[in-house]
Amino acid sequence: MSSPNDRVLDAGLPTLRSFVASANDSLGDFPIQNLPFGMVDEQVAVRIGDMVLTLSDALDSGALDLDAIAGGDRDARIEVEIAIVHGENVGDIAVLPALVRSRLRGHLAWLLAEDSPERARIERVLRPVAKCVPCVPFRIGDYTDFYASLHHATNVGSMFRPTNPLLPNWKHIPIGYHGRASSIVPSGTPVVRPHGQTVASDDGPPSFGPAKLIDYELEVGFFVAKGNALGTTIDIKDAWKHIFGFVLVNDWSARDIQKWEYQPLGPFLSKNFGTTVSPWVVTTEALAPFMVPGPARGVDDPQPLPYLTNPADRNIDITLEVFIESAAMRDKGIAPTLVSRGSFRDMFWTPAQMLTHHASNGCNMATGDLLASGTVSGATKDSRGCLLERTWRGAEPIMLGDGTERKFLQDGDEVVMRGYCERPGYPRIGFGECRGVLLAAR
Repeated sequence: MSSPNDRVLDAGLPTLRSFVASANDSLGDFPIQNLPFGMVDEQVAVRIGDMVLTLSDALDSGALDLDAIAGGDRDARIEVEIAIVHGENVGDIAVLPALVRSRLRGHLAWLLAEDSPERARIERVLRPVAKCVPCVPFRIGDYTDFYASLHHATNVGSMFRPTNPLLPNWKHIPIGYHGRASSIVPSGTPVVRPHGQTVASDDGPPSFGPAKLIDYELEVGFFVAKGNALGTTIDIKDAWKHIFGFVLVNDWSARDIQKWEYQPLGPFLSKNFGTTVSPWVVTTEALAPFMVPGPARGVDDPQPLPYLTNPADRNIDITLEVFIESAAMRDKGIAPTLVSRGSFRDMFWTPAQMLTHHASNGCNMATGDLLASGTVSGATKDSRGCLLERTWRGAEPIMLGDGTERKFLQDGDEVVMRGYCERPGYPRIGFGECRGVLLAAR
């Protein structure tokens, strides 16, 4: 009789291949080394190439081995069975012990490997992703959006405060605000142009109507695996253990509403009318080969306070791209226009610092909480992660593939965000797409 360990592979092994041919595409996002989690047709699933495997289908097929996942531990087996049989979202997987989650990923890799003895049973229950309906992967109780890119903060600040672009606290503290969890939608969901108060001049008076300056914000988000009790904190050295995985985020923004409302308390209705997330959560474990050192501080920069300091802290080298496709381009079959390409490694504050700071006052983080990075921008013009920066408040319009200009988004425009990690000797790990069409105000 084989042991449970015989049915668990090292899912990150670079040479591992799958019997799902599309998973072996060198330019694809979802090789067997990825196996991100998501929700399709209201079931917890993993993505492999252009196919989807739900955990309940794998269990019903007789191929999924709960003992292999639990490592022979009876209590862990019960936890895994409950999570798979009765789980309602990816959060039921995220709360499992880290070792059990790792074994689950390794067992799924064993089931999907090129020489899997369970190939026949698994092939019968694989679903084409094109026939699946993606959902938001977690039940999100709270959503916090940060402002963690030095380039973004400096660019935006210089537009409104040319002599003092960064406020005194910015390099000392990860700045963020609480967003609206109820308006987070999965990729592919249209977003309606919002109404709101705007002003023609800085002093008002305001008028109410459809926002005119709609923007996207290219962000990376991460989900909390296991939180902390109210009144306790998360140590910076343990923060990565609390992060389950990452998604792409489009924080849709109404810049004219934002301009009028953001003082004195910050974003409100300019941000909460829609936030799009990519459907597949790429686990921290899958991203391990693409970790890079945390950002180096300049000689004149203040060092983080001790509770935010960890010499071993790290970031992730994720290439991020934004494309825009107008309605006319779709009608004519013109490919979307690439308008931005940057990297998440350029962020000033790391995910661990954002999470640690969030909990530093005793705030209780919970499984499924979504924390987003804020706009990811780099040092060059073509790496700016929103139209406010990319067109410099509309003064430098960009040209789309149909010959039209954009200062801000127009009705019918579709924003497509993509992200992927590459490193010599390792398969490319991608996030898929985060897309949404802007509809006219109702």
